[in-house]
Amino acid sequence: MSRNNFLGFALYEVLIGVAIFTAGVLTLGAAVKNCVQATGLSAEEERVRQILSDRMAEIQASPGFPDKKKETKVDSGYGDIVLIQESVPASLKGENNLELTGINRITLTAQWKRGGVEQSRQVWFYIYRNG
Repeated sequence: MSRNNFLGFALYEVLIGVAIFTAGVLTLGAAVKNCVQATGLSAEEERVRQILSDRMAEIQASPGFPDKKKETKVDSGYGDIVLIQESVPASLKGENNLELTGINRITLTAQWKRGGVEQSRQVWFYIYRNG
């Protein structure tokens, strides 16, 4: 084998090595990007859950019946979240088929946009108020 052929072969080895390294770096970059996006989505979802939880605690702690329908905007740090609160009598029946009064079913709905796509989460619970 002549010296020129050997040098040409070494150049091909280097080029193939650089191509493999480049493919690995690009794949690693894509994986890191996906991890960062997933972390951001998780933080956004956690913020929505916290907003719903906070509002639920406010309703449970306040005296009297909650508003029948209420809509508020909350700045989450990830954009505005519309928080919709609805309260209706639970219409539950107890022993001897008697209707239980003073119990309301509260539905809290959080609505927001992520990347132009509508998102929503909902929680509902019951509260009892005497009178």
